[in-house]
Amino acid sequence: MPSFFSHTTHRLAGYGWAFIAGNALALFAANVVLAQAPAPGPALPSGQRITTNFKDADIAQVAEAVSAATGKNFIVDPRVRAQVNLISSSPMTASEFYQAFLSILQVHGFVAVPAGNIIKIVPDANVRTMPATDLPDRVSSSSDEMVTQVITVKNTNAAQMVQVLRPLVAQYGHLASVPGSNTLIISDRASNVSRIMRIIGRVDQAGDANIEVIPLQNSTAADVVRTITALTAGQAAADAGGLAPKVVADDRSNSVLVSGERAQRLRIATLVAHLDTPVENGGDTQVRYLRYADAEKIAPKLKEQLTSGAAAGAPGAAGSAAASDRGTSIWAEPQTNALVITAPPKAMRTLMTIIDRLDIRRAQVLVEAIIVDVRTDKAADLGVNWAVWSKESDTNIPAGGFVSPVGSANGNPFSIVDLAKAVASPTTASSVPLGTTFAIGRMTSTGVNFGAMLRALRADSNTNVIATPSATTMDNQETQLKVAQEVPFITGQYTNSTSTSSGTVNPFTTVQRQEVGTILKITPQINEGDAVMLKIELESSELSGTAGDANSLITNKRVINTTVLIEDQGIVVLGGLIRDSKIDGETRVPFLGRIPVIGEAFKSRNSKRQKSNLMVFIRPKILRDGMQTAIETNSKYNAIRDEQRKMGPRGELLPLLPFEAKPELPPAPPLPQPVRDEAAPAPASPAGANGKKP
Repeated sequence: MPSFFSHTTHRLAGYGWAFIAGNALALFAANVVLAQAPAPGPALPSGQRITTNFKDADIAQVAEAVSAATGKNFIVDPRVRAQVNLISSSPMTASEFYQAFLSILQVHGFVAVPAGNIIKIVPDANVRTMPATDLPDRVSSSSDEMVTQVITVKNTNAAQMVQVLRPLVAQYGHLASVPGSNTLIISDRASNVSRIMRIIGRVDQAGDANIEVIPLQNSTAADVVRTITALTAGQAAADAGGLAPKVVADDRSNSVLVSGERAQRLRIATLVAHLDTPVENGGDTQVRYLRYADAEKIAPKLKEQLTSGAAAGAPGAAGSAAASDRGTSIWAEPQTNALVITAPPKAMRTLMTIIDRLDIRRAQVLVEAIIVDVRTDKAADLGVNWAVWSKESDTNIPAGGFVSPVGSANGNPFSIVDLAKAVASPTTASSVPLGTTFAIGRMTSTGVNFGAMLRALRADSNTNVIATPSATTMDNQETQLKVAQEVPFITGQYTNSTSTSSGTVNPFTTVQRQEVGTILKITPQINEGDAVMLKIELESSELSGTAGDANSLITNKRVINTTVLIEDQGIVVLGGLIRDSKIDGETRVPFLGRIPVIGEAFKSRNSKRQKSNLMVFIRPKILRDGMQTAIETNSKYNAIRDEQRKMGPRGELLPLLPFEAKPELPPAPPLPQPVRDEAAPAPASPAGANGKKP
């Protein structure tokens, strides 16, 4: 009978092994049967290879074949039951056959645990309680044997490594850390342990966490650290594996301290270098020339802003000490309309931003007020006066008559008596009654005298006044237009006698002058869009032409105080008065004056009708730039110039001043070309200041 390992290549197949008389006889249910096998113990001779072909074979039979091929002794746990397949198309050595057997055990949830010269085959759930190969230097890194390895971690926290590596260990394996020695204990198959050791070798690298000091030249350390911290917010040291960089400000030396890995320090140092750049004009003192604002008015407000900002900050806040050490000052230079500012970089940027918002070109508003006054006055007087008298004592005609003022002369009432005096003594007559007067009478020293007078007067007057006062002002700036006369009004009179013996009298009169005319005060405020809110105070007064008590002048006065909202170039009515009145007067003798026809000789009548329409309108125009201002100015300029040209000589044959030129405005200058002002910031989004004087 040939030996079991007599051939170079053997094929093992079947379901069982039997050992008879020291020889191993393989009993196979398959086609190939081994007639004779050597006693268990000697392994397959070197150079011999086998080809396996197990189909639905019991795992215990495969273990017998492995034992015969490798010389290893196995103890199979009763719970190890499985039907396995192991088919090899190429011959294997005994060692390769054993590794294939270990792979079969792993696939089916079993494990081979060495115990001296015996190898136990048990379920992998019990492998944690059984000894394994400790520190198996002889075990291949690709083997499926169960091994236990102790790994020392040098640069990383072992407890943190457990959380990262635990998902890589099998359920039947074991992974734990020893905090005191910063080591890891891993129990798993050799191939997986080898993989975990390689991962630990890559992660457990020595760090270069030195501290670097970066001195600053132009910026404040607290501001730079605050900016960098905002960029790295949320990166905790635990999340970064204990390697998160730290950035601290040293206000005393104005330096930034950075700790961390070299690459992290280099990145932060580059960022600090970009932030620590000098301001555009250099230094902590800048001279800012204002283009539109008043330096003397804006300087106190900027000081208040800095004071309120410092008071609002928390005591001991980062950067406060540096700002107070350097100091901040703001003063105005009225000759050049400039601000001289000394402040730390952060305060300087805040001040420049505020100045950019305030130093802008404001729009202007042209406000035109239209005052329309239309009046109609009609008056009619009809008066009859008569008298009869006699200078002889024996006459039979008694004296009688109807005497009533029928007119006025120089403001004094006038009747038939005044007319008779003027006829009797023409040299003493100083006035003549107004209107048409018809008189008849007889005035002699004897006989009966009589006189009759008829006076009729009709007066009509029409007044049509349109006044258009206008004023141009800046946005949110009050303007006042005053076109008036200083009219004296008597407020008191008295007489002072200087000497009783001489009788000298010194009269004294107190006079107060008041403005009579048109006074317009307007404060415009341009709202969003084209709406304009106007605060208006309008006063229009004039002399009425009549006298009041103590011969004082009477004025007609119109006052409007209001606030309105108007669209650009729109017209709105501010107020008005429509008045219509009629006054009838009659002076008559009782009873006789009511007799038809005859009663006209015993009465005088007057009638007066007044009708007035007064309206005040206003129209604003927004002038946003120089072009609109020039267009509106040229329009008014040319209107006045045309009126001057219309007042020229009208065909005079012989001019009284032939060689004298008529005064006339020169032609209006051409409109300016629109030029974009690049240095001026826009109101909605002011640009940065360039610090140059316009």
